[in-house]
Amino acid sequence: MPHPATLDDVAEDVPVGSRFVIPGVELRERFSRSSGPGGQGVNTTDSRVELSYDIAASEVIPPALKDRICARLGNRLVDGVLTIAASEHRSQLMNRDAARERLVDQLLKAAAAPPPKRRPTKPSRGSKERRLAAKKRRGEVKRGRGGRFDD
Repeated sequence: MPHPATLDDVAEDVPVGSRFVIPGVELRERFSRSSGPGGQGVNTTDSRVELSYDIAASEVIPPALKDRICARLGNRLVDGVLTIAASEHRSQLMNRDAARERLVDQLLKAAAAPPPKRRPTKPSRGSKERRLAAKKRRGEVKRGRGGRFDD
């Protein structure tokens, strides 16, 4: 007798921008009961989703990109595995989609190229002169406040 289809059997690939596609077999999903309000339904439906992706063991991420992602997500990884939980929706399917969206968002942010280095510049001669002139004017104002009274 064939076993009934579970959501693990219907694991679809997840594209991460235009860089790479995570095969569905590399993703692990766990379902549990959500917390919070919801009446009797909360006690019976496993709508919370924990999506885990082993970044360190993944074959689809290019090595240089994998190093950058692991470095940027270092505090979120446990043994190279990124786990995302979603329980904001009442439906398991919507939570699955939310978890996958969050996974893609995290990976895209971590894989983004670092910003270009700032080229240090020096203030122009005009800006230096304006700054010194303003300082001189301010000093004159303060000097004018002296308590010299003619009696």
